[in-house]
Amino acid sequence: MKVLRTPDARFADLPGYPFAPHYSTVPDGEGGALRIHHLDEGAAQGETILCLHGQPTWSYLYRKMIPVFTAAGFRVIAPDFIGFGRSDKPAARSDYSYARHVKWMGDWLRQLDLRGLTLFCQDWGGLIGLRLVAAAPERFARVVAANTALPDGFALRMIRSDTPLRELYEQVPVVQASELGARFLATDGPPGFLFWRRYCADSPEFNVGDVMQNTSMGMTPEVRAAYEAPFPDERYLAGARQFPSLVPIFPDDPELPANRKAWQALERFERPFLTAFSDSDPVSAGGERIFQQRVAGARGLAHPTIAGAGHFLQEDQGETVAQTVLDFIRQHPVG
Repeated sequence: MKVLRTPDARFADLPGYPFAPHYSTVPDGEGGALRIHHLDEGAAQGETILCLHGQPTWSYLYRKMIPVFTAAGFRVIAPDFIGFGRSDKPAARSDYSYARHVKWMGDWLRQLDLRGLTLFCQDWGGLIGLRLVAAAPERFARVVAANTALPDGFALRMIRSDTPLRELYEQVPVVQASELGARFLATDGPPGFLFWRRYCADSPEFNVGDVMQNTSMGMTPEVRAAYEAPFPDERYLAGARQFPSLVPIFPDDPELPANRKAWQALERFERPFLTAFSDSDPVSAGGERIFQQRVAGARGLAHPTIAGAGHFLQEDQGETVAQTVLDFIRQHPVG
């Protein structure tokens, strides 16, 4: 496995990100090792909040939330998934799989021996993080799921089309990043996610800055550049391009059985489980109801909606999201 490592100079003086890096290694599955970066902020003995990011972001996404958590006396751990941030980046798209990412992060979690966790997961942070909860529920005291999902094939049955989904995907054109929002909002034609998957996989102009600029409520050039920092050139983008293609949307996807098994565990998960979806995310809109209905620990809770935020609610309303998590923790102390 050929592995790239973003030069440290790319991460110097990023706005709002004064945090020291921490590193650990996990087996890559081919006889080598991969370095995973994480932030570790706040009281070493405090309750721990684990923050898992999505695609194409990295731990920079949590820069607004971390100070709110640490000021309240909590420890915050925020890793970068393999292929993102300061973590190692396998160079070939074929090096990335859903199963591998769950394995890599499971190994990382056990190596750090993190326990008593409050998980905050968004986007791919949920696809990976909720698998970790299902595999080791004893490590998690609470979960906050935000603008995320754990696909198990149910949504496939909701797509009204006489064309098989894989064939439908092959017909989807590559569009500009600026067009993706409208595709997600459209009430006719192929599902918006298919356009997103096609854009990431095949667009000759795939750019992380464009993605973040078009999905946030407002972004300065300096912040845009910080999201681009892990990716000096196209060689480093294999993971960011490949992740949407790993979402199990086709009926024969090899990870559907594993996700269905994970759902069985989540349906029995009785510890507090909160959804905190935003009000302006066309990607995940309505997905919170699935968790509220299916997860035991989600029933009977007052699930908030984060106002004035798009898909990356940590970027748009980070301080508000952090306070929502703190209120949830205080309402449900570890007994």
